[in-house]
Amino acid sequence: MIMLRDIHKSYDRLEVIKGVSLDVMPGEIMSIVGPSGAGKTTLLQIMGTLDRPDSGVVSYDGRDVSGFSDTRIARFRNSSIGFVFQFHQLLPEFSMLENVAMPAMIGGAGRNEAFARAAELIAYLGLSDRAQHRPSELSGGERQRAAVARALVNHPSVVLADEPSGSLDSHNRRELHRLFFDLRRDMGQAFVIVTHDEGLAADSDRVVHMADGLVTSITDTRL
Repeated sequence: MIMLRDIHKSYDRLEVIKGVSLDVMPGEIMSIVGPSGAGKTTLLQIMGTLDRPDSGVVSYDGRDVSGFSDTRIARFRNSSIGFVFQFHQLLPEFSMLENVAMPAMIGGAGRNEAFARAAELIAYLGLSDRAQHRPSELSGGERQRAAVARALVNHPSVVLADEPSGSLDSHNRRELHRLFFDLRRDMGQAFVIVTHDEGLAADSDRVVHMADGLVTSITDTRL
């Protein structure tokens, strides 16, 4: 589904990604682990088309998206990729329902359709009674689950998550991790997760180990 080939990325004179090649298969849960500064987040941003590599190929379902114009890549990202960040990034002035519906409206869905999609996801997550609350009125776990619903509202083929449980307590971390596996089972998305959480990494289908801008090993936990 996603193919990265010989990805290089530098900032000023610092080479952050040094020739990484990686495949993500449909419906798999992959974790990317490694020490701080290994290049994990940069690789995830390039995979998610939030940043462009200096060289190399980023391909989705056989389409090289590396050379897409800014407008085309933004449309592609909105329709095909979901994002979950360590801090939920919900807009404080909007309700949970409005936050979840927003990517659908940006993608061209009408208000009624977007809100219906958002309400369905919020119900799936067991948060219908909180749908009209603003982020400041939600718990940390509720905010992060709302962020997951927002990532899913356009039915992307993959969700990219950067330390999604890093700001949560142990109970909410377990709940969030369980949610990823439930979503894969029920909706079929692939998940690529940058994490320091060894428990989540161990439960993933594959664990990609990075150091100094390189993939050092890949562990298939299904074997």
